[in-house]
Amino acid sequence: MRTQLLCTFAHKKDLDIISDYISKSYTVSEKRLFVFSNAEKVSELYITYNVEPDDYKKTPNTIMIHRKKETNTLYTVNALNAIIRKSNNGVLDKKFILNWPVYENSLMLTDGDEIRHIHLELFKRIDL
Repeated sequence: MRTQLLCTFAHKKDLDIISDYISKSYTVSEKRLFVFSNAEKVSELYITYNVEPDDYKKTPNTIMIHRKKETNTLYTVNALNAIIRKSNNGVLDKKFILNWPVYENSLMLTDGDEIRHIHLELFKRIDL
């Protein structure tokens, strides 16, 4: 069965509380959390984990994301669409080939009309 990748935003000081909340609120498919830090603001953490699609519920500071495994790029659909438009003269073409290595080890988000490109470093892996 396919799983849904989620990302919870956290501050470094709250990691234990947030990881405990995640483990109690969701059935984490692979029994592990990957914690990434913002390479430029190391106190900003992004906790990623897979859940069964039926187990997803809206919770504060948590979004659904996708991952390009070859480049370890995390992204939202809105961010992907914005990147394609930016790279393709404003045209959203679902067949457009993106230069994924440009986004290696990154989290791609949108902030209004802006694309946020956050460089990530693996901070910790938590086994549940």
